[in-house]
Amino acid sequence: MGTSSDQEAFRALRNPRGVAIAGILFAVVFSISIILLRSALPKEPFADVEWVRQEAGRMRVALFLIPFAGIFFLWFMGVVREYMGNLGDWFFSTLIIGSGVLFLAMIFVAVVVAGAILDGVPEGGSQSLSTETVGFGRSIMLEASGVYAVRMAAVFMFALGTVGLKTRLMPKWLWILTYVLAVLLLVVTNQNLWFTLIFPAWVLLVSIRMLITGQVAPSDTAKS
Repeated sequence: MGTSSDQEAFRALRNPRGVAIAGILFAVVFSISIILLRSALPKEPFADVEWVRQEAGRMRVALFLIPFAGIFFLWFMGVVREYMGNLGDWFFSTLIIGSGVLFLAMIFVAVVVAGAILDGVPEGGSQSLSTETVGFGRSIMLEASGVYAVRMAAVFMFALGTVGLKTRLMPKWLWILTYVLAVLLLVVTNQNLWFTLIFPAWVLLVSIRMLITGQVAPSDTAKS
């Protein structure tokens, strides 16, 4: 058995402010990564591979940051799901964990492809991937991150927004905003940079509210 100090430290990692900090860190780091990665991609799907060499610096910074964003999101998601389990709502807690994991998986797919493109276009070498291959990789990145990951993020928002509505953890304006943004992400296919940033902006908003109110789950009296 652990000591009381160990137990207090463990509880501190799971308290509302810990969840809020994890959400804020995810939103900031993920947004920086997406901005760097998306701004490096050319608008033309089959642009000359020279753009990879020119944008290699920004892409490598994004590839370095994305795993940390994933860690922060897993922390945020794990503690939120634990509270959902304590409320006895296993259906929505399963939706939260499933959609969250799939969201990260799609983002990591895009990042892996970006890393493969960087490795395939050496900075000083004459041999590199063809323009068609790089364009194909660019398309995979945009589809994985801008379509499938975004739609899994919408499911995550629906699930958490519904729990917030049922438990009254979210004020009316917040769960209405959550539903509106989730519908937008779910039904609109758009690979625009700012469209992708809706999800981390929402996580930032929810996390800041947690940090201010210190509330992520209802009290025992509210649950009964």
